[in-house]
Amino acid sequence: MVCRPHGNRYLVSPQGVSEMAEYDLTPVEVPAVNTKYRTITTALPVPESLPIFEKLRQAEPRSMSGQPPIVWHSAEGCTVCDRWGNRWIDWSSGVLITNAGHGHPAIKQALLAMIEQNLLATYVFPHEQRAELVCRLQALSPDPERYTVFLLSTGSEATENCIKLAKTYAFNKYGPQKKYFVSFINGFHGRTMGAQLAGGWEKQKTWMVDRDPTFVQAPFPDGFYNTDTDFSAFERTLAEKGISPDDVAGVMSESYQGGGPDFFPLAYAQALEQWCRKHDVVLIMDEVQAGFGRSGKMFTFQHYGITPDLIACGKGISSSLPLSAVIGRADIMGLYPPGSMTSTHSGSPLPVASALANLEVLEEEELVERAARMGEILLPALQRIRDRYPDRLSPVKGKGLVAGIHVLKAGTKEPDTESATRINVACYQKGLLMFAPVGSAGQCLKIAPPLSIPEDALREAIEVFSEAVDAVLGVPAGCCG
Repeated sequence: MVCRPHGNRYLVSPQGVSEMAEYDLTPVEVPAVNTKYRTITTALPVPESLPIFEKLRQAEPRSMSGQPPIVWHSAEGCTVCDRWGNRWIDWSSGVLITNAGHGHPAIKQALLAMIEQNLLATYVFPHEQRAELVCRLQALSPDPERYTVFLLSTGSEATENCIKLAKTYAFNKYGPQKKYFVSFINGFHGRTMGAQLAGGWEKQKTWMVDRDPTFVQAPFPDGFYNTDTDFSAFERTLAEKGISPDDVAGVMSESYQGGGPDFFPLAYAQALEQWCRKHDVVLIMDEVQAGFGRSGKMFTFQHYGITPDLIACGKGISSSLPLSAVIGRADIMGLYPPGSMTSTHSGSPLPVASALANLEVLEEEELVERAARMGEILLPALQRIRDRYPDRLSPVKGKGLVAGIHVLKAGTKEPDTESATRINVACYQKGLLMFAPVGSAGQCLKIAPPLSIPEDALREAIEVFSEAVDAVLGVPAGCCG
């Protein structure tokens, strides 16, 4: 399989990018692979899979395309299989979902037990396990005596409700002038309208035309593209926009920006918290992809030593089925009366059962701590790869088992989308699965294996990744193919 500008294509659509790289669906013979964790026995993409892609092309919008062309059939632990005998080490965890690993036996058993109990849907009528889950999540909060939990289905729902709650708190307490909601450039908070208003990708918002002017973005102090990492830059942004700090209702940031992944400098995060306290601004940390052990702590904001008022959760909360949550200060969470802040599948029995089992697995198998230890293997290895190509690869960003490297045009900070896609494809052909490159222009190779990945599998995957980088960057960049 090669990347080509024309032909039988499967679009790669990085977050916020209108230009698209392309996966070619023309089957290509690739070297056979047969290791403990990887098996490649066919041409890729598998010729027999093409009718499935054609059905999807005819029945779905093209926005649903854009990932390496594997038709998933089963997944277990850290591997993903098709039904033609191919097997990949998974460096995607779906999209940072399967923190406990694919198909964990405890999660499967919990789901089967709930099915046998014959309870599949409840709306917001109570059921026993919902009570158990919200108490478990409350216990994980910064202060179980002062925080409550609201269950939903998706990360976008969680961030939307955080926006709603922050603005409601400000309006009720101070009136309509305290209305601004501040987030960060290149931040991603979901694909619903409010989440995209808060998001920091301009190309995702052009369709809105007349936007809500109370949503504003500040530069994120990533230290590479934006080297101004002093908190004064945040304050300066508001001043330049004519916004008084006392008129800000809420500030929301991903605990790490997914397109990097980029983390706050410690001093900046702590200054942001102090600023929010001074001006009674609701501080929201979006942990949808960062939570439940991904960065080597249960929640990534814990790396900063700060206390958010609201925490948006999702993805790794269940390692499987759709579930999200807002964990937040009870005085903010309790602003709406009974029946006025609910969702059709709030606390639905099957996702709740999977989340409870997932939390047990994270604790019993010490996967949070394990992610931190595996990060001590992953990140130095990635840095050694980067050191071979310092003019083509950005500094390695990451904590625990989330990491990323940006592929750049030689000697610049300009994204090299084509080379990033070629590396992604080379990994796919060798039995290492990554989702399509992310970032402002699809230049970031994002790495996020299940937290349960065995050490030998991680080391094998690193070697495959290294070979793929060498195959693409070790020769003069030219036309794909």
